[in-house]
Amino acid sequence: MIAGQNVTILGAGIGGLTAAVALAQRGANVTVLEQAPEITEVGAGLQISPNGVRVLDALGLGDAARARAVRGTGVWLRDGVSGHEVIDFNFEKVAPGASFLLFHRADLIDLLAEAARDAGVAIQCGTRVERVTPSLTTARVKVTGEPAQEMAFLIGADGLRSVVHSAMNGARAPFFTGQVAWRATVPATGREPAEATVFMGPGRHLVTYPLRNGTMVNLVAVEERSAWADEGWNHHDDPDNLRAAFSGFCDDAQALLERVETAHLWGLFRHPVALNWHYGHCALLGDAAHPTLPFMAQGAVMAIEDAWVLAACLDRDGLDAGPQRYQSLRRDRCEKIVAAAGKNARNYHYANPLARRVGHGALRLAGRLAPQQVFNRFRWIYDADVTRI
Repeated sequence: MIAGQNVTILGAGIGGLTAAVALAQRGANVTVLEQAPEITEVGAGLQISPNGVRVLDALGLGDAARARAVRGTGVWLRDGVSGHEVIDFNFEKVAPGASFLLFHRADLIDLLAEAARDAGVAIQCGTRVERVTPSLTTARVKVTGEPAQEMAFLIGADGLRSVVHSAMNGARAPFFTGQVAWRATVPATGREPAEATVFMGPGRHLVTYPLRNGTMVNLVAVEERSAWADEGWNHHDDPDNLRAAFSGFCDDAQALLERVETAHLWGLFRHPVALNWHYGHCALLGDAAHPTLPFMAQGAVMAIEDAWVLAACLDRDGLDAGPQRYQSLRRDRCEKIVAAAGKNARNYHYANPLARRVGHGALRLAGRLAPQQVFNRFRWIYDADVTRI
């Protein structure tokens, strides 16, 4: 049982806050340490597929989540150059009753932070952890400006540069994928459909979808190139560079890109999935354990799934045995999703015109004759319900 146990979480992102809510609702005494001076907007849009929504429902946050998000109606794949439709997945037809939510990241963070505080979680911002030393019974944590402290149980939800990951696995050795991504938001016209649209072109693609009751549109644009770019969310870039990269795309794409006033650019890197997700009274979740490329829209959702499963395992099996069961339940699924995301980019980026015509033609035909069969290739992701473990 986790009730009455003290748990410390590093990181007030989506995974860390979800874990805080899940643990506090089970009676744990939870403290979240966040190095940022306050919980603020990081990133822009994100997609929460049904496997993540089921966790929000189980936490009692489903209605509030749906009220703050746009209910996604489908995914529309288009040829980026011609603008012609390739395939349109209508969720009411291929996944009736399932909830696909389109969130501004800040809105989901606010929802989770409110729920955590309501459950009695203490969130301490402006707290930078310099070093973690795990042991079989505690975790020793050194915070800047303070003496080292012993924590009864520590969860590393501290992202790509996780100090908890480093303490258990050593330094990561990521490699640049040869792809960069821009992100931006633009004002909506009010005519945008409530679905994710993917404009696919040679060596690049553009994903767009509405946010905040349809008042803005989120853009993520990916380009293959050899020029290296830093990893991270907050590197500014000239919007004209984004427009130049997609200058050959269709009018609908250009109309969105013309409205971009602020753009951020980051390099896409492949990271190995952590070998050790736990040691003694320490555990990892989310990007600290398994960073993934953004081509399956599962990064945030996997962190949400992790959070529920870790809380359930600690509650069922205790602080000693729970982490091992957590890793056994999560590792294979996360590795499979990370691999699927890595492969999916090339499905969008046919550089050879003939290959693009053939590939898009096959998808177009499948969309007309058997869209359910095409969608079913992803059901192993969307149909999962970790709340039933």
